[in-house]
Amino acid sequence: MSQQNNFAIDSLKGKKILLGITGGIAAYKSCLLIREFIRRGAEVRVVVTQSALKFVTPLTLETLSQGNVITDIFDEKAEGTWHIHLAQWADIYIIAPATLNTVAKIAHGFSDNPVTTLALARRCPMVVCPAADEDMYNKPVSQENIEKLRKAGAFVLDAESGFLASGLHGAGRLPEIDKIIDAVETVLNGYTRDMIGKKILVTAGPTFEDIDPVRYIGNRSSGKMGYWIAKAAFLRGAEVSLISGHSVLNIYPEIKKTEIRSAAEMLESVIKLLPENEILIMASAVADYTPESPAKQKIKKNDASFNLSLIKTTDILKTVSKEGKFVVGFALESENETDNAIKKLKEKQLDMIVLNSATVAGTGFEVDTNEVNIFVKDGENIKVPLLSKFLIAHAILDAVKNNNA
Repeated sequence: MSQQNNFAIDSLKGKKILLGITGGIAAYKSCLLIREFIRRGAEVRVVVTQSALKFVTPLTLETLSQGNVITDIFDEKAEGTWHIHLAQWADIYIIAPATLNTVAKIAHGFSDNPVTTLALARRCPMVVCPAADEDMYNKPVSQENIEKLRKAGAFVLDAESGFLASGLHGAGRLPEIDKIIDAVETVLNGYTRDMIGKKILVTAGPTFEDIDPVRYIGNRSSGKMGYWIAKAAFLRGAEVSLISGHSVLNIYPEIKKTEIRSAAEMLESVIKLLPENEILIMASAVADYTPESPAKQKIKKNDASFNLSLIKTTDILKTVSKEGKFVVGFALESENETDNAIKKLKEKQLDMIVLNSATVAGTGFEVDTNEVNIFVKDGENIKVPLLSKFLIAHAILDAVKNNNA
């Protein structure tokens, strides 16, 4: 059986985004959010509370969004029933930052300013990003209001822990801009927190096999596919652990990350962490060979040639116990691609394997897009066309969810 997904490579292009800004110190970050939405081809309209104007000006917001900013329910610049028109116009409504006062109002149906009015009038999905000082954020009544929004269908992106404007350190920080945008893209593509309760272990990036203290054998893996899988799974509610070879990529602070260097360290970490997880997704590019006897000192360039003896690394997917686990492997192939992928699926006793080609433009290492075939052990073949690796990650998680009931 074959399935086909239809997404634009950048799914934010052409989207109509409504941004609500409320009166917290994190309101200055909304300017960066607008700029990134515009850069990616979205249309943005902005509504604010009067308190938000203590932190950002209408001129700044209008310049960045290229449109009028609604600052009051009876704003003179707004035409007639503006809240109804904007509610019909928007594909998604984001409130970032959302003060706890605003969260409480929306949770209980108040509509006394442009931001809360649109929360009632909207016809589209809503993403809410609460931000406050730690004591305010952690109060039971605040958490109850946040949960009330979730139960009403809002996608709430929890505040992060870190340095706060008060000088304290704790929960309450507005999530980073990239994370908010990832959440928006997730919701726009119809994904929900449908993986709550799942514990997923993801591996990503290359392994480096040392020749001597300064040289190594490596590969071109950037870690992008694995990192996107970890992020997508987190946004869908899973508890995620990531084992990563060397990568310059950032991961969400809530995702538990273990850094490794070699294939042996990758194996050790997988064996250690797999028992506490129910799903393993091996997206890393693990070296097939490693130097037999790494030199303890830097090898000098004395001879015209240099011979290096290599031995096989331990095959992680063949070695680890898969009992009670749902295990996903990856295959990067350049010839006989389907046959080789299905062979690996069977030989390594996997539940699923993701095939990507080394010969197709825009796929493989170091790029932001991919095109894959997902083979399930029951014979199903899910074809996913060229998309961003973030949307490929969601497609892979869909396949995992649908085959791991």
